[in-house]
Amino acid sequence: MTGRLDPRGVRFAATVTTVVLAVVLLTGSGVLAALQAVVFAIPVVAGMRWSPYGALYRTLLAPRLGAPREREEATPVRFSQAVGLVFAAVAAIGYLSGATVLGIVATAFALAAAFLNAAFGFCLGCEVYGLLGRVRAAR
Repeated sequence: MTGRLDPRGVRFAATVTTVVLAVVLLTGSGVLAALQAVVFAIPVVAGMRWSPYGALYRTLLAPRLGAPREREEATPVRFSQAVGLVFAAVAAIGYLSGATVLGIVATAFALAAAFLNAAFGFCLGCEVYGLLGRVRAAR
């Protein structure tokens, strides 16, 4: 089931993710990177409805904002969460194993993608999902 998401919730989640990843980058915390990886993994495995940051948005903000003007497909966002999961997991492994440069690089890539979504509404993972779909269709 694909479903449709409130884009404001997606941006809220990206904003929280941006803050968490900035803290990871500043502190070098492999444990925090691993926790962010878990946050990414939950909606990848169970569906976007179970996203921890999405639940925060639905509980704290959505009731105060009213219905969204538009909705977006969940599948590209879920793919984006999977990409974030890979980068956060690599970051956690890097920091926790002493390969700090690997942790920094992986965190920086994930942070850049989250920031693009939070600040500009540009979901890099969603764009990659669309590009992959066009490549598959062209075959």
